[in-house]
Amino acid sequence: MSPKQQRGEATVEQVLDATLRLYASWGESGLSLGAITKASGVSSGSIYHHFGSLDGVVTALAQRSLEQLLTTLAEALLRAVDARSGIQAVVRAYLDFAQAHPDAARLMHSVTADREGMAHARQIRDSQEARLAPIALWIEAHQETGELADLSVPMIESLVLGPVVGAVRRWLTVGDIDLEEAGAALPEHIWRSVRS
Repeated sequence: MSPKQQRGEATVEQVLDATLRLYASWGESGLSLGAITKASGVSSGSIYHHFGSLDGVVTALAQRSLEQLLTTLAEALLRAVDARSGIQAVVRAYLDFAQAHPDAARLMHSVTADREGMAHARQIRDSQEARLAPIALWIEAHQETGELADLSVPMIESLVLGPVVGAVRRWLTVGDIDLEEAGAALPEHIWRSVRS
């Protein structure tokens, strides 16, 4: 990587880190180009060059958080010795990630991230393919052994992640779900929904 590319990547990370700090302190209402410029020390021209717009910054930040989450989930899954322990590990890893990174989780589950996700779902999925492929292969391998239900990979993903996403959203917004309780209850219930 050339020095220019390294500087560009460092600038991107600087802007994303500053944006997450602003988001943590002020929510979406605190995100403006002026606030990000001031917090990051990066010029507005450079921000436009790297991200295209304020929405581009928020989308990139949500993408970075998603990338970190998917890496965490894949690592948990690939350490598992069987399908049951893998599914349960993914559920716990998601909950642990949300608890350890509540600001990133809040952004990933925000209206803005949802809107961008819906508008660019295929592009986002394609950009995360390297992280998703090992998960899909793991699911298929455990379907072949007869441990997982004979459902499409997207359906398995939905059955596993849907309840976890719902619990995390409720924890982040309403606050009436205890993630420790969710970590004790959800893994086994979710496993029952996808076992063969």
